[in-house]
Amino acid sequence: MALYTRQESRKWAKENLHGLANVVIPSFTQDLKGLNETGIRHDVRKSIDLGFTGTLLVAETATTLDEYIQFTKIAVDEAQGKLTIIHHASFHTLEENIDAVQAAEKAGAELVLLSYPANFYPKDSQEIYEYTKAFCEATNLGVILFPVPLWNFERLHPAAIDPKIIRQLLDDVPNIVAIKAEGGMPLIAGFTQCYQLFNDDVIVTTPLEKDAFALGNLVPIQWMGTSNYEMYGDVLPKLFNLMKEGRFEEVYEQYWKLTPARSTIGRFMASTDGAGLVNRMLWKYASWLTGFNGGPLRQPTMKINQTQMSAIRQALIKSGIDVTNDDDSQFFIGRNPEVNVKSESDLLKQS
Repeated sequence: MALYTRQESRKWAKENLHGLANVVIPSFTQDLKGLNETGIRHDVRKSIDLGFTGTLLVAETATTLDEYIQFTKIAVDEAQGKLTIIHHASFHTLEENIDAVQAAEKAGAELVLLSYPANFYPKDSQEIYEYTKAFCEATNLGVILFPVPLWNFERLHPAAIDPKIIRQLLDDVPNIVAIKAEGGMPLIAGFTQCYQLFNDDVIVTTPLEKDAFALGNLVPIQWMGTSNYEMYGDVLPKLFNLMKEGRFEEVYEQYWKLTPARSTIGRFMASTDGAGLVNRMLWKYASWLTGFNGGPLRQPTMKINQTQMSAIRQALIKSGIDVTNDDDSQFFIGRNPEVNVKSESDLLKQS
């Protein structure tokens, strides 16, 4: 259950959300018929060890709703309060998203990142307001509002969500606690406008490390999330602490060292512009290089090829990141491979 009421959620967020929230992509058994609990627990522990303060449990990987709630329960149990567990409201319809967030709340999730369904095509900004308000009213959890080009909202306003609508939502919906401000990318105005207008009310952040560690040297940023920060190992949590301490010269020195990795991965991610999806396999591979579980993903999934894998590995090395010496073939197996016991027994019965 939530650690706070809807009316208390902003105060809770201001007091408790600090540092960086990465992502955990679910791990699956080798036959892809079930979740790999050992792999999931490995990734949650790794996130804690690297210094992250929260993690998003990624939903866009063809898990069923029941599996996603199982994923949440595993992560909550393994984290033992050492990570803020963030629910990913990225299911098919408003009704399913409400079912999912209510189940995730009971399972122990503490925060929500709000996405919008692929088939949601609002005719005006008011429909965005109505969807968002209806979702938020169905949960006690604090909600992160997420203006970003993924939703096809720019046809209604260049900032993805009209700032006037955001103002209306903040006035009417007490459990919106943060804004993950990526509207208008690659411009930074989506963040700067939200920060100027709304940071006194809620936490305003940009998850893009390429922007955040430069902007954070000018204005206070108390929390960053959610993104695949784990691909840099423990570098970004340490960099965030340097930024909070005002050690700007050291921040910039490390920031520029990450250029090979930042530009290489950025180039591959840009190659999928227009797809409206994040390449989770690419993210999972990059995190495997720095010690996460890896392992197979279900279809449909965006793919990663050997040219990309080799380039990412070398770019991380050039950026000073420690990476595994394991052959890339091991990524598709994972560090903690599990078989689906039920599936194996069924096969034996058939034989």
